[in-house]
Amino acid sequence: MSISIAIVEDEKNYNNALKKVINYQQDMKVIAQFFDGNDALNNLASISPDVVMMDIQLQDMLGIEIILKLRKDMPNTQFIMCTSFEEDEKIFNSLKAGAMGYLVKGESMDKILSSIRDVHNGGAPMSFSIARKVLHHFEKESPEVEGFDELTEREKEILELLSQGLLYKEIADKTFISMDTVKKHVGNIYRKLHVNNKVEAINKLNQTKN
Repeated sequence: MSISIAIVEDEKNYNNALKKVINYQQDMKVIAQFFDGNDALNNLASISPDVVMMDIQLQDMLGIEIILKLRKDMPNTQFIMCTSFEEDEKIFNSLKAGAMGYLVKGESMDKILSSIRDVHNGGAPMSFSIARKVLHHFEKESPEVEGFDELTEREKEILELLSQGLLYKEIADKTFISMDTVKKHVGNIYRKLHVNNKVEAINKLNQTKN
């Protein structure tokens, strides 16, 4: 069976060019074209194509909005964003909405065709420049641990020493404070990190280092 495709693109020349190239393939066919978002929103679910080529910036709405509204009603449809926008916000909002691919306009038709086959087979095709942005985002994004930012420098120091296996007495000697003060700091650490014991606290510390 051929891959059924719908194109949502308000630039008519590009929409028709995509249709022509796709229909030339033996394993895929365009079953619907939409030139505005509202038309696509009202009709896509009833057509339920295998793949939707979705422009982000339509004249009447964002393609991201369409995916958000239709995703639950179209569980078997894969969405590929095909757009001239490369801003981080649009990329990640598209992926969060449920798009499985993100192509920049200007990609070769061979790349677009291979991406349709790829997404239909469970892949997540992206233009090279987009893939690099996504990777860079996750490289620089450190995991957030609830409450960790609330710790004072002294509390972070004590938590680090606890993770090294030091006892309260050893921590007190090392930091030149009393054991009672160490215990108070440890109590504050548990409260801020929402944990009940040393093991849980150390696990949260380790999460911030991954």
